[in-house]
Amino acid sequence: MIQLKNIQKTYQSDLVETLALNNINLTVNEGEFISIMGPSGCGKSTLLNLMGLLDKPSEGEVIIGGQNLQMEKENKIAKFRNQHLGFIFQSFHLIGDLPVIDNVELPLLYRKTSSKERRWRAEEALEQVGLSHRKNHYPNQLSGGQRQRVAIARAIIGQPSIIMADEPTGNLDSVLGLEVMKILMDLNESKKVTVVMVTHDENMANMTHRIIRLYDGSLVN
Repeated sequence: MIQLKNIQKTYQSDLVETLALNNINLTVNEGEFISIMGPSGCGKSTLLNLMGLLDKPSEGEVIIGGQNLQMEKENKIAKFRNQHLGFIFQSFHLIGDLPVIDNVELPLLYRKTSSKERRWRAEEALEQVGLSHRKNHYPNQLSGGQRQRVAIARAIIGQPSIIMADEPTGNLDSVLGLEVMKILMDLNESKKVTVVMVTHDENMANMTHRIIRLYDGSLVN
């Protein structure tokens, strides 16, 4: 499902060049649930951003579903992301002045989906995460765990084949974090969605199929 070949990522400033990722070779199989771990600043989020086509490597290839889109125009990459990838972030990134159901509908606005279809698919996604009764609430009326479940509903409404999750339990206590993990595990098992998750939590990582460890931008055993 995902192949990274000889990935190098550097950031250039006026005075210094910083190597963020060094010679990364990694394959994620279809239907796999992997976690990426490592100390702060080791390149975890950079790696996730490359895998999610939110950034481009300085060298190497990122192949998603058999396609290498690095040389394509940004609008084609954005369309591919919208159709095949779902994103979950630590800080939720919900729009505060929109009710829950409108937040969940957002990815479908870019697909020219009818308002009727957007609504029933948003309601279906909220049902999956157990929040259909909160569809008309606003984000500030929800707990952290509920907001993260809304973010998951938004990520899955487009029926992506891959979910990229950056510290999805990082702002939650252990009980709420476990609830979020159970939803992700169910999506992986029942819908066969491939999940790539960055986490600092060893307990959460141990619930995934495989742990990828990074240190100073390199893969370690």
